[in-house]
Amino acid sequence: MNVHLLETPEFEKSPDLPAVLDVLLQLRPQYDRTSLLGQIQTQLAQGYQIVYVKSGVQVLGVAGFVVTEKLAWGKAIYVDDLVTDQHHRSQGGGDCLIQWLKDYGQMQGCGQLHLDSGVQRFAAHRFYLRQGFNIASHHFSITDLEGE
Repeated sequence: MNVHLLETPEFEKSPDLPAVLDVLLQLRPQYDRTSLLGQIQTQLAQGYQIVYVKSGVQVLGVAGFVVTEKLAWGKAIYVDDLVTDQHHRSQGGGDCLIQWLKDYGQMQGCGQLHLDSGVQRFAAHRFYLRQGFNIASHHFSITDLEGE
């Protein structure tokens, strides 16, 4: 397995981009390829990065993240998106991504690694706990400010 960081600004030229988008769409089905690419371009301008793991020619998993600083955490990596291709789960791709994120965070001087996970994603929660994550908080949201 090999881990690859999509480099900005050349990421659109990556031959792996279509497969990376297809894997991300498994987590974010509210997008299509075009709208997902547009959203990624917007977020890249704000520091978003994409890393993915391949075995041979197959993209096994993808993570989108930012290096950030917060009063609560100090310098940390926040993982916005983490998904293993549904046909390649439990084959080590997720382990590989988490280890890469830990290593990258250390190289960037980060002291913490954070992510949120939907309450219904029980298999993902088991995976995160096995990876050493703690359930540290409840995430609250108002998802329709226009309706307020």
